[in-house]
Amino acid sequence: MKDFALVFRNEAGSEAKIAPETFAALQAEWQKWVGGIAAQGKLTSPGSRLGLDGRSIKPGNIVANGPYAEVKDTLRGFHVVKADSIEEAIEIAKGCPILTVGGSVEVRDIIPVETRYPIPQS
Repeated sequence: MKDFALVFRNEAGSEAKIAPETFAALQAEWQKWVGGIAAQGKLTSPGSRLGLDGRSIKPGNIVANGPYAEVKDTLRGFHVVKADSIEEAIEIAKGCPILTVGGSVEVRDIIPVETRYPIPQS
């Protein structure tokens, strides 16, 4: 099995457009969806939900306010799951609740990184 990142994107400020009762139901759907992946033993990392604040570091050490790309959607969070193929990871992603509120999920394969340099101990 390989690891795949499911990257969630949504329009900035979209939470403000969702009624509180709908938002609570959406959170329950997220818990159910992620719980189902975990129950299958396919959740490698529960990931995190990202905040709306951030900075972007660009070449030349230029720091730009916000985590925003040059498009309307921003990176909102991710999970890492195990799947036998990208097709299986896509099927897992199709159940993501963000799709019900206009968001998207990007499925990416993960290339393992070997540490070739000693990590300093503090």
